[in-house]
Amino acid sequence: MSTKEPRKNDKVIIANCSGYFGDRLSAAKELVQGGPIDILTGDYLAELTMAILFGQKMKKPETGYVPTFLKQMEQVMGECLEKGIRVVSNAGGLNPQGLAQELKKIAATLGLHPKIACIEGDDLMGRLAELQEKGEEFVHLDKKIRLKEAGAMPISANAYLGGWGIAEALAQGADIVVGGRLADAALVVGPAAWWFGWGKNDWDKLAGAAVAGHIIECGAQATGGNYSFIDEVPSFLNVGYPLAEIYPDGSSVITKHPGTGGLVSVDTVKAQLLYEVRDPKYLTPDVAARFDTIEISQEGPDRTKITGVKGDPPPATTKVCINNAGNYRNAMTIVLTGLDIEKKAKIFADALFDSLGGRGTFAVENVQLIRSDKEDPQTNDEAFAYLRVSVMDPDQKKVGKFSAKIVELGLANIPGFTATAPPTKGGPAIVHWPTLISTKHIQQKIIIDEKVVTVDSVLPDPAAPVPVAKEIAVPPAPAGKTVRMPLGRVFATRSGDKGGNANLGVWAKTPEAFAFLREFLTTARLKELLKDISQFEMERYEFPNLLAVNFYIKGVLGEGVAASLRSDPQAKTLGEYLRAKVIDLPESIVPGT
Repeated sequence: MSTKEPRKNDKVIIANCSGYFGDRLSAAKELVQGGPIDILTGDYLAELTMAILFGQKMKKPETGYVPTFLKQMEQVMGECLEKGIRVVSNAGGLNPQGLAQELKKIAATLGLHPKIACIEGDDLMGRLAELQEKGEEFVHLDKKIRLKEAGAMPISANAYLGGWGIAEALAQGADIVVGGRLADAALVVGPAAWWFGWGKNDWDKLAGAAVAGHIIECGAQATGGNYSFIDEVPSFLNVGYPLAEIYPDGSSVITKHPGTGGLVSVDTVKAQLLYEVRDPKYLTPDVAARFDTIEISQEGPDRTKITGVKGDPPPATTKVCINNAGNYRNAMTIVLTGLDIEKKAKIFADALFDSLGGRGTFAVENVQLIRSDKEDPQTNDEAFAYLRVSVMDPDQKKVGKFSAKIVELGLANIPGFTATAPPTKGGPAIVHWPTLISTKHIQQKIIIDEKVVTVDSVLPDPAAPVPVAKEIAVPPAPAGKTVRMPLGRVFATRSGDKGGNANLGVWAKTPEAFAFLREFLTTARLKELLKDISQFEMERYEFPNLLAVNFYIKGVLGEGVAASLRSDPQAKTLGEYLRAKVIDLPESIVPGT
């Protein structure tokens, strides 16, 4: 059992070793051994991960948690106990008790005796009918349809839990805390609240911790990973994972261990701040953090300071991730080569659907021609274009025969026929259903030393003062001579998935460049630039304190990552796609001119 106790007047150093299921396995060991830390966190639960864990649990009911977390704990458990480092993670997924039991087995094998706490209360599968009778309709946040009206078949349903269960588990002496759908930022809010003894209505302090939690939740994405201006990053070898040094007032410094690759700067931190967000009011189960109050500055090399964050009480609801069994889906990509690409695409698609019974045979049919071919190609590969054909349907047998029909055309269709991968029978699509539930129905259950402690959800506080956005003086939009070049030579972007929607954040490095950005990049202009997504409804928000605008694009990912038919179902490439668009930029804001 660890002996380190919180020091309420000192900073707490919280490190995050994982941004997703599959992140660098050695990151936990690197953080524990690379320098001083107080808390080691791991965030594994993207919406797609819950679908993956469900598939695992269907095959082996005793699983449903993140197995790589066990390997990481086997490497660092002893050292964490020796150094007094607490471990907090949502790796429990769909079976936190199962994960806790496996951790106890590992500890016994290693001859260790940690106190392990398990947090439950997020799993609503067994309560859906009861909650619907109590008036919870689980209305889809985008489609505005009630769950019952959709005739859906839920296979998992998990409410997002806040950090107060974590704080209680740590107060009970836990060395390792594991839970199910603990909200990403809660992994930092809970330990910080415990360390400093914050109250549940310390809105500004909690908001500061929530912002720090959002910054480090995706691991190396805050330390130079996925960062637009790649030339600024000294090295992409052994990129360091992020640390948040949090102070008693809720301010923080984002940094990384010395001697690691990557970069921590105002802009790498902004990149993560703008990831998977919507409007400036960032909602968590513990607090609503106002991103339009963030003050961000460079304190020193690889040290970025976050101050001034204001917070509102959380809403009366919390998010619920319901996954429904959807249609079956299958897809294949055909290589089209050389001349007459569009004709070849039409010949192939017409023949394929004719052999399948005609267009409209499947519930969903998607044909996408991807032109990567070059005129007068210098290599075989430069002559390639790609035709991606995807189908979805409730009939598993029909979907299973889809790719076999493609293979049957191999010697009877276009010249140069080949595919990028062998045929498959396809598989079920898991449909994401984002919704809300009243927090009055959510109670966290902490299981530690065969004792159960409960923690109620934080309720709204109408009497709390309303924060005011930070006033930012923005200069007039620059005029004068322009140069034609890619937008990304001046502006950075970050994009990602939010269920069936996507966000696209764009920011500038100078107030003058932001003045141009906010005037130029309207919703209409974005649709003009990215014509292939122009049919989708878009919301636009400004973050003047971050010199940024953010677009929230509804429905672009269909029914969510696990059921999307897009080539990039997580919208990771959307920002870089925009940066490649050539526009007229004022010469005065272009670096080096």
